Amino acid sequence: MSPQARFIVKNVIRVITLLFAVSVITFALATMAPIDPVEAYAGSENHLPQEQLDLIAAKWGWDLPPIQRYLNWIGGVFTGDWGVSVIYHRPVIDVVGERFLTSLALMGTAWILSGILGFVLGIICGLRQNSLADKIIKGFCLVLAAAPTFWLALLALMLFSVFLGWFPTGLAAPAGMRAEDVTLGMRLHHLFLPALVLSVTGIAQITLQTREKTIEARLSDYALFARARGESGSQFVRRHVLRNIALPAITLQFGSISEIFGGSVLAEQVFSYPGIGNAAVVAALRGDIPLLLGVALVAALFVFVGNMTANILYGVVDPRVRAGSEAIDG
Repeated sequence: MSPQARFIVKNVIRVITLLFAVSVITFALATMAPIDPVEAYAGSENHLPQEQLDLIAAKWGWDLPPIQRYLNWIGGVFTGDWGVSVIYHRPVIDVVGERFLTSLALMGTAWILSGILGFVLGIICGLRQNSLADKIIKGFCLVLAAAPTFWLALLALMLFSVFLGWFPTGLAAPAGMRAEDVTLGMRLHHLFLPALVLSVTGIAQITLQTREKTIEARLSDYALFARARGESGSQFVRRHVLRNIALPAITLQFGSISEIFGGSVLAEQVFSYPGIGNAAVVAALRGDIPLLLGVALVAALFVFVGNMTANILYGVVDPRVRAGSEAIDG
């Protein structure tokens, strides 16, 4: 079997195992949660007779044993039926698809911003170690690294939306407008602030890590030799610094996908952004297990694809990594 075929087979087995484990754990935790799905569906103040409550439980299959409910659900997944959302009364796959595309715009913007800004700021700090700019940026990053996402989101919401009025207080588009009437400018206006808050959480870690790697490259023996040969500052950065910090930067950037996803759940709650993270919180609080399972599967697949992409890029940036991986597989 060729290395490419082994790579594909190995990752297919991994993703199937991962999704199965995620579905089992998510279903078990949701089932053990102290939330009565019938009561959550009917409302805590309902005065329905027990017969009506039994009919609701029978309609959604809540009267079946947990194992039977899970087997029914996973059997439907193999046929493309992810179940029906109790909250939205729509197929889960449709709800998750729409919400994921909305979240993807938010997470993608934040991910790109954090990667570019963190990488550039890290190089600046590393090349100008102990300068005023280095001390300011490093101190700012240390504060941001310790700040919770929801706290930063609340501060940004109060400052830029409530007091200054520069950005809307929430949602992904103006309230009350039809989807076909919403322009790209309106969507970007609603997207900017939550994306900025979400990117800030990743900038700090990437900046600090890139700074340390840049300092290591600048003080290494081969860097001193390059300086002795008379290489200019731009040549030195391009040939030695960038090449040696590229692999750690890729590792950190793609490793931050899971953190970006986790942070988006909090940011979407604060900004009432109708993404997949917001749907996961609502599903958990109201006992919508089919929707919660759908979100968990998409989240796990999203993070897995990010990590696999990083592994592929490792071999592109540094052929030694690819050669070592092929030697281990062989």
